[in-house]
Amino acid sequence: DEEKLTLTVSETARLLGISRGLAYEMVRTGEIPSVRFGKRVLVPRHSLEKLLERGQLVISDQSKAENA
Repeated sequence: DEEKLTLTVSETARLLGISRGLAYEMVRTGEIPSVRFGKRVLVPRHSLEKLLERGQLVISDQSKAENA
């Protein structure tokens, strides 16, 4: 079973344990890498995994509180 190359923003939020709104905000600010296909916003799985491995994706408690 092949893994998808991209995730929706909602899938990304679930994987990271954050709200959908916070995930969209992080996509908007470039903290989470994304690509657009028309109106669809997708997160490349490989890019997200690299950020997590490097510890470059930081989700602050302040951001969580603002978007909860």
